[in-house]
Amino acid sequence: MKKIVAALAALAISASALVAPASAQDKKYTIALIPGLTTDGFYITMRKGAQAAADALGVNLVFQGAPDFNPVTQVPVLDAVIAKKPDAILIAPTDKVQLVEPLRKASDAGIPVITVDTFIGSGVYQTGAGDADFPLSYIASDNVLGGEIAARALAKAIGDKGKVYVSNVKPGISTTDQREEGFKKEMAANHPGITVLETQFNDNDANKAASQLQAVFARNPDLVGVFGANLFSALGAANGVQQAGQTGTVKVVAFDAPTSIVDNINTGLVDVAIAQHPAEIGYFGVVSAYAHLTGQSVPVAIGTGFTIMDKSNIADPNISKYLYSE
Repeated sequence: MKKIVAALAALAISASALVAPASAQDKKYTIALIPGLTTDGFYITMRKGAQAAADALGVNLVFQGAPDFNPVTQVPVLDAVIAKKPDAILIAPTDKVQLVEPLRKASDAGIPVITVDTFIGSGVYQTGAGDADFPLSYIASDNVLGGEIAARALAKAIGDKGKVYVSNVKPGISTTDQREEGFKKEMAANHPGITVLETQFNDNDANKAASQLQAVFARNPDLVGVFGANLFSALGAANGVQQAGQTGTVKVVAFDAPTSIVDNINTGLVDVAIAQHPAEIGYFGVVSAYAHLTGQSVPVAIGTGFTIMDKSNIADPNISKYLYSE
């Protein structure tokens, strides 16, 4: 945690130091931000943070992406951005393997690459080892830690005993893989009274997640909790809980927090939401890219924070400010 704070502090200092000479720069840099998808509140909020940094630094920010979280649709967008030759690319890769070679094209073309939210390869960059370590930096929430926080929140909600499972998207997405990893790690290490059942993969389909919840409950009528590793997984599972008539009995912890989560929490559909800080990710992404372009060094990994939301604090402005934009 101290390393994260130090990295953020260093970049904050860099940002303030770089704002003054920005207007004196002969070159106006263009930084492209390619989100996982364009229509999600998480990435909309990330864009706002990136734009705030771009405005402060005199940078031209280009935001271009696909409407769905899919490498098949993201790669053509990336190719189109590379063709325009921006000075740097910030990207949330939609697959940690399939985006390696497409991003290598950018690197080979001399365009610095920073991954935000998600990563390629192992997410450990600039080591000189492996075929996916060429990005300059990875800026994101610590998703393993986020999974651990979700596990603790769910354990508390269910009295630290009973059966639970993870509703996840699909294997191969770095962030949700890590959230599941952290959740299972925390449960195994510190919650012996809780049994974690087999993960259910829903392909980002909330209706499928709802059906899976009902199927799991039919096999395990003593089910007491579910962790949705992303918003669609959580809301789908929560709808399944409602359809099974188990709202309040089967607790739901959601990862991510659009404004709609307020009603979900207040009505009891969702018990706890783990909010990331995407505006910080976007902000530090642009600051890092600009620092590199102006000859400064940047950390190879920067972690941002989380805020836990439930019915007791969701109305607090200090908490609700972390809701994602719509």
